[in-house]
Amino acid sequence: MILLRRVIGDALRARRQGQQRTLREVSTAANVSLGYLSEIERGHKEPSSELLAAICDALGARLSELLREVSDTVALAEQMPEVLVSMQDEPAEAAAKSTSRGVRQVTSDGKVAVSVRQESPLKATLRSTRVRPTERDRDVVCAA
Repeated sequence: MILLRRVIGDALRARRQGQQRTLREVSTAANVSLGYLSEIERGHKEPSSELLAAICDALGARLSELLREVSDTVALAEQMPEVLVSMQDEPAEAAAKSTSRGVRQVTSDGKVAVSVRQESPLKATLRSTRVRPTERDRDVVCAA
């Protein structure tokens, strides 16, 4: 099961880090406490629509862009049920692609590569990366 608050938090963190900005800078600009913004980014708290709009504004992003990115990530995860397979139950060929850190390549179509990091039996992070990024492309991260 994918937690929407984790996907939103990962998308916000990716945008903030992509701008080389600190939590303090964004929290001040969004008028939200640093601790609360940190909890949102880690997926521990689910922001209200008003707070999400304020954070997007502080990041110079449109709310619709962020929600589209989150929607795309969720849709990608839903199309890949094998992503949430327990690491000990994975097929031999997938196990060969695994690393000691619990990261494994799931698929690549030449345009997008998808990898999974299994942090615990109930926590996995899905990262999709464009193989040949263009200026408008961004990494999309999904955690479940």
